[in-house]
Amino acid sequence: MTTTESVSKKARGGCKGCSADVKVTDEQIQRLISKIKADACVTDELYAKRLEACGNCTSLAYDTTCMHCGCLVQVRAKLKDKGCPHPQQAVREQWEVNY
Repeated sequence: MTTTESVSKKARGGCKGCSADVKVTDEQIQRLISKIKADACVTDELYAKRLEACGNCTSLAYDTTCMHCGCLVQVRAKLKDKGCPHPQQAVREQWEVNY
C-alpha cells in the first residue's frame, strides 16, 4: 500500500469503499420511505422495534448503513419482505414478530 492509499483510507475512516460524502440525510431517507407502497410496509410497531435493534447493533455505520449488506436500515426495516442480514441468529431474531 502506498502512502497515498494509506492516507486516503484513513480519511475515509478505515472503510475502503466509503467516504463522508456517502452519508445520507434524514430528508433523503424520508423521501425514499415515502415511495414505498403501504402494502409492502411493516406495522409502525414492528418498524420501531427493527430500528431499535439496528440502533443498538455494532454493525451500524453513519447511523444509517448496515455494514453487513450496505442497505439504509431505515428503508430495509420498513419493508415486509426484508430481514436482518446480521450473521448471528440472536441478532436477526430481534427483527422478528413476537406477538
